[in-house]
Amino acid sequence: MPDRVLDPPTVPIARLDRSSRPGRRVRPPERLRLTHRPALDGLRAVAVVVVLLFHGGVSWLPGGWLGVDAFFVLSGYLITTLLLAEHERTGSIRLGAFWARRARRLLPALLTVVATVLGCARWLVPPEELAALGPDALAALGYVANWRMLDRGDGYAVLTSAPSPLQHTWSLALEEQFYLLWPLLVVGALALWSARALLVGTLVAAAASAGAMALLYVPDAEPARAYYGSDTRAFGLLAGCALALVLSARRYRPGHAARRRWSPAVLAAAGVLAAALLLLDDVGPALYRGGLLLVVLAVAAVISDAEREPDGLTARLLSVPPLPRIGRVSYELYLWHWPVFLALDSQRTGLDGLMLLVARCAATIVLAELTFHFLSRPIRAGRWPRPGTVRPILTTLGATACVVIAALVLTTPPAPRPTTPDGPATALRTTGPSTLLDRPGRAPGPLRITVFGDSVAHSLAIGLPLVSGARVTNRALIGCGIARSGPVRNAARIQDPYERCPRWDAYWADGVRADRPDVALVVLARWEVLDRKLRGRWQHIGQPAYDAYLRTELARMIQVLTADGARVVLATAPYNHRYERRDGSLYPEDDPARMDAWNRMLVDTTRTHPDRVRVVDLGARLCPDGRYARDVDGIRVRSDGLHLTRGGVRDYLAPWLLPQLVGAAG
Repeated sequence: MPDRVLDPPTVPIARLDRSSRPGRRVRPPERLRLTHRPALDGLRAVAVVVVLLFHGGVSWLPGGWLGVDAFFVLSGYLITTLLLAEHERTGSIRLGAFWARRARRLLPALLTVVATVLGCARWLVPPEELAALGPDALAALGYVANWRMLDRGDGYAVLTSAPSPLQHTWSLALEEQFYLLWPLLVVGALALWSARALLVGTLVAAAASAGAMALLYVPDAEPARAYYGSDTRAFGLLAGCALALVLSARRYRPGHAARRRWSPAVLAAAGVLAAALLLLDDVGPALYRGGLLLVVLAVAAVISDAEREPDGLTARLLSVPPLPRIGRVSYELYLWHWPVFLALDSQRTGLDGLMLLVARCAATIVLAELTFHFLSRPIRAGRWPRPGTVRPILTTLGATACVVIAALVLTTPPAPRPTTPDGPATALRTTGPSTLLDRPGRAPGPLRITVFGDSVAHSLAIGLPLVSGARVTNRALIGCGIARSGPVRNAARIQDPYERCPRWDAYWADGVRADRPDVALVVLARWEVLDRKLRGRWQHIGQPAYDAYLRTELARMIQVLTADGARVVLATAPYNHRYERRDGSLYPEDDPARMDAWNRMLVDTTRTHPDRVRVVDLGARLCPDGRYARDVDGIRVRSDGLHLTRGGVRDYLAPWLLPQLVGAAG
């Protein structure tokens, strides 16, 4: 993402002789001069604004995320021009000074944002997802966040968790990796070969990077490897590098007469960018198989036109106020916007749509301006680190250490109650008489209750208190419902079913034989209402073919659970608020109409098995006002929009649920 290489940006407007060799000072006819280019700030502004609008849920801008690629091209271009200018001016490149400038520009704001996120972690992140935030923070500070996103994998905890408040630092990581490696390559190439050889190598590497993206993209699968990889995204940065090498090697002077028309190449580039922003999303195969490369080339064409014609139409449009002013703080805007947008969601603010976007952008702008004026600019204007001065270095190391400690301490959740949901059954046993559970018509012994279902069932089972006279066994399969076809769309992400999920009936049958339950409690509250590919088409509950499929699976479920004589209790599903779209609206799977359809299907199932199956209205208990509720009667019952809290189960659900299970068994 955006790095402010110079503020205001400066670029060379002369040439670098392509025959530069070690030990040979070449004086081109016109030396490279660094001059202010407001148009580049303007392009930064456009890039960061479309990113903010995209993350704010503006529906007519599905390609707004491409603003990040514009930053990649800009960074590659500006960094390379600075390196070439220094080499032409002095005959060498001082790598230490270069990296110190990057640290002085990037680290203060990053440390501030990461520290703020960690300080607000327990308010911002659900408790069950808190542990992942510490490694996210360390990855952000170490500039390996893009690989952290990949290392988190595609397991259930990742695919069903909310986005990390530091997820956006993946692009910063990619750029910092570039800042570390590219200057070394430039120094080596100019010492051993020439600028022309460096250009050829850059073009070859860019083509290889774009090819790697195309090869690693898998249709109908999560494109994380192609999206986050340093190798697969490097071509954006390398395109900017190549542009800098080309413009620096050509003999030209900026035009003095303002051009009133765009060239055909610039018109084509503008058309490509407009079409990409308005039409492209981030999942289409065309995008990863050449589409992104085309966008990158279009951005490079715009930069080239603005640089070659600083008085031309492109440069003048990009220099229109307030674009240059916004561009100067684009790094801070980008850093703050993502955690702010996550914190200010519709549930916390009561806003949605345009008003939510305005509130988010206003908060982001305030924080960005404060950071820029009182932190970034003063530090950048100083001469830190000066030779022989260690205090600033120690200060930075100390600040980083404090943030690292915070990442380890503030994101450590309370020790969980030991459970083994995917291994042997977890049984909660007590002995002794119980007034609650003593009832006529049943042989002496503890009431045997087995909980079946998905992760919501698991959160219920592990939260039930130890009750004398009862044995509760947890047979929930985390990440699995009874719908076994796949893949599914979960918050717009495509996910294949876990290997065990299609065999849920075999697992449940084993549990019934092992536990011989008096009552089989079933809680299914997510997977049945997701979009699912069935017989080659995406379908969902409410469509006749999919409803018929679910009824077949429900019939199989009842057959398995009643095989040993157990009574079956089906819990209706509550409304969920697991994720929000970028504009604050719900994803389709959290639409109350889908949950209503599923609950009606559960009730219909009891009518076909009136002697063996009954329903408890868990949905109404958790949503007494007919809508999603995080707190009921002053008790936090759900923290992540889906799963149950232990305190909520113990203090609010158990006193209501256990008597109904007793009644079902009798």
